[in-house]
Amino acid sequence: MDLNRKKLLENFSTKRILIPVFIGLVVIGYMFYRNNNITDLQNLKNAQPFWLVMTILVLIVRDAGYVYRIRHITEKVLTWRKSLDVIMLWEFASCVLPSVAGGSTVAAFIINKEGIPLGKSLAYVMVTAMLDNMFFLAAVPLVLFATQGDVFPDVTALPESFKAGLEIAFIISYLLIALYAMLMWYALFRNPKAVKRLFLRITSIGFLKKWRLAAYKHGNELVWASRQLKGYSFGYWSRACLSTIFVWTARYYVINCLIAAFTNIGFQDHMLIFSRNLIYKVVLLVAITPGGAGFAEIAFPTFFGKWLGSFTTVIVLLYRMVTYYLYLILGSVFLPRWVSRVFGTNVKPELEPELSTK
Repeated sequence: MDLNRKKLLENFSTKRILIPVFIGLVVIGYMFYRNNNITDLQNLKNAQPFWLVMTILVLIVRDAGYVYRIRHITEKVLTWRKSLDVIMLWEFASCVLPSVAGGSTVAAFIINKEGIPLGKSLAYVMVTAMLDNMFFLAAVPLVLFATQGDVFPDVTALPESFKAGLEIAFIISYLLIALYAMLMWYALFRNPKAVKRLFLRITSIGFLKKWRLAAYKHGNELVWASRQLKGYSFGYWSRACLSTIFVWTARYYVINCLIAAFTNIGFQDHMLIFSRNLIYKVVLLVAITPGGAGFAEIAFPTFFGKWLGSFTTVIVLLYRMVTYYLYLILGSVFLPRWVSRVFGTNVKPELEPELSTK
């Protein structure tokens, strides 16, 4: 792990926090200006209280599920308090880092600093990533069947080639995620050394050589993590899988609640909104801005505008407030307390063993 206290605080600097906030608010402000609907903020008073309350409950349930999952996966070594800190800082890292980078590296560092050996910390983070990908891979066929394939937005203002390109991009993304998930499973549970050798062979190709050192480190991490995951029971994995299904279902359902607060939608609409959310999240994976700022706001009406009408910009604002800006605020509260608790002691940190080079 290359992170330390100084590097961690650099990742969570004020500049890194304000940049995505500025980008997101500029985009939303432009949406209000372009549509000349700044007065549409008055539409907030037309929201159905039941669904607004449901939005908050779903957020609480989602985070509670994440806290339970990380505590379970770490075999309850983390207390409830420490599990909450880990999740809040993990979400915070996902908000201030580009979507393609995510917060996994930071998460492994945070778990390690909670007293869990680095090998196990890496293993736990890799397991959560693998479970998340497997949920996505399983959910897509189910929602395609439930919605009869009607998951891609039909945007009449854009050329047909846009929709076709979106479908092709999604299929390619799905296949890449499937390949990555299978590779992770094989590396963690079957033959990590073979995957390490594969990484090194791939990065021996001319233009890929600059990633050889990173591939070497990641290969070592896989070998190390694999050693930590042997011997876990069926009950351990079943709870990990069920909690993953629970948290991701709640995570996706936030948009359903917000749209239902302003528009009367039926069961089939709920299914379709949930399904399009899967596609929407894949689009955000390629965003180069921290937390997908700007991309998330622009893409939202494309996927969900069918149900929004004059409430579009208001719902975009609310959605980003409860799923993005909220976690920037919470992270800013949790981070200094966590840093003080973890680094503000006189106890020497446990020496971390070096990754195996074999």
